[in-house]
Amino acid sequence: MTFSLAKIKDLFKNRTVRIVAICIAALLLLFAAYRVFVGSGRSKKDDGYTPTEREERLLVLINGIGGVESAKAMITEEDGVPVGVVIVFEGEDGFLTRMRLMEVAAAALNIERSAVVVYAAEA
Repeated sequence: MTFSLAKIKDLFKNRTVRIVAICIAALLLLFAAYRVFVGSGRSKKDDGYTPTEREERLLVLINGIGGVESAKAMITEEDGVPVGVVIVFEGEDGFLTRMRLMEVAAAALNIERSAVVVYAAEA
């Protein structure tokens, strides 16, 4: 089956074919714009940091707390022993949520609550 310019012109004389072609072109343009401006294959939240196994285990607990949508944690250690943790979370920012995060992190890592710092992520 060969396509010649005359056959393509005859095909586009049909109104339905033109509408379908315009719709396909519009969808391709929307997809391209989405890839360029929104989903370029790399998440905005990708900061290049890979959590340790201990941090991942802590995040499983933290992300189960009511009011927390998602969280990141960084544990500081001395000689392999946790001495502090910084938690940045997204979700309901309130006193109770912050206290729960501090309690869970302190208990899970066996550190003082004063060694846990909790911040709400900026929107």
